[in-house]
Amino acid sequence: MNALADAPARSEMPAPPPPPAPYGMLAELTHRCPLQCPYCSNPVELERRNGELDTETWLRVFSEAGKLGVLQVHLSGGEPTARRDLELMIGHCVAVGLYTNLITAGVGVTPERLRAIADAGIDHIQLSFQGADAQTTDHVSNFPGAHGRKLAVAREVRRLGLPLTVNAVVHRANIHQIPAFIELALALDARRIEIAHAQYYGWALRNRGALMPTRAQVFEALAIVEEARERLKGRLTIDAVVPDYYAKYPKPCMNGWGRQSLNVSPSGKVLPCHAAETIPHLDFWNVREHALADIWTGSPAFNAFRGTDWMPALCRSCERREIDWGGCRCQAMAIAGDAAATDPACHKSPLHAHMLALAETDAVTADAYDYRRYL
Repeated sequence: MNALADAPARSEMPAPPPPPAPYGMLAELTHRCPLQCPYCSNPVELERRNGELDTETWLRVFSEAGKLGVLQVHLSGGEPTARRDLELMIGHCVAVGLYTNLITAGVGVTPERLRAIADAGIDHIQLSFQGADAQTTDHVSNFPGAHGRKLAVAREVRRLGLPLTVNAVVHRANIHQIPAFIELALALDARRIEIAHAQYYGWALRNRGALMPTRAQVFEALAIVEEARERLKGRLTIDAVVPDYYAKYPKPCMNGWGRQSLNVSPSGKVLPCHAAETIPHLDFWNVREHALADIWTGSPAFNAFRGTDWMPALCRSCERREIDWGGCRCQAMAIAGDAAATDPACHKSPLHAHMLALAETDAVTADAYDYRRYL
């Protein structure tokens, strides 16, 4: 008997089920930003103001996100408050049932603007700090007076009764300040602090040598975070993201490529993750030409690394293949030069030792920053 003759034709094979609806969407409203942070993970080539989506298109995208099943939207940038139509967008997100989080640097936000944002119905505000004190914040952001402005915004956020998250991106210049960051969050009556080690994509990759902490600093920081989590349980939620360069296993980046979330760039490109444009061969569909639901299910970029079929043999045979989902494709691109390679953060990767060596070399490099500027 010919087994091939009895097999159904390819055209008769059942189509794979569509992916579940995404939980979250990062809406990068603009790349404009007053700060010049060297750890910025936005693309090296920022999108220009004249290419940004107009208000009407963003409102359509938010409506489509709600219908698709998105539960929460994060309004980000750059600096999202640079958009004069921000309040209109917030109100529309609320109207279509999206939990709405504003991610801001805070330096240009007046009390009047905050009240307008609150009146529009914002659910939550996430405020970035580059340091736990004025000297560090102002130096890292290259914005004199930034720290004082952020403190004023944080206090106004809580006075308005809005929940607050303190976002601290940590690296060699401020990793020793983690206890002070936690105390700052408590003093500002924040419900949550996100301690996120710099992730080396986009502009941050240029500054890796000036940002990378030592292995000893990273593991000391982890111990501090775990102790604080236990001590402050029920009072302050502490989330932490460690640098992959010192990891044994890769993190499940975005909880798996194209599984739970999507990003929309200022010009309308829809990305499976924040740094996906560092992978040169991917075809990113745009909301100007495609509906969000069609992009989620049919975009070549989303389907490129979705699931496990794309994985190299080493990953496909691994017991963790549906735990870490192959790790970070952008990191594989940055270190291995191949987005389909095993993530070098994994100790099974042939490039794992090379990645660790890069970290150990960078951790003793000079501290001079190549500051990011929106030109």
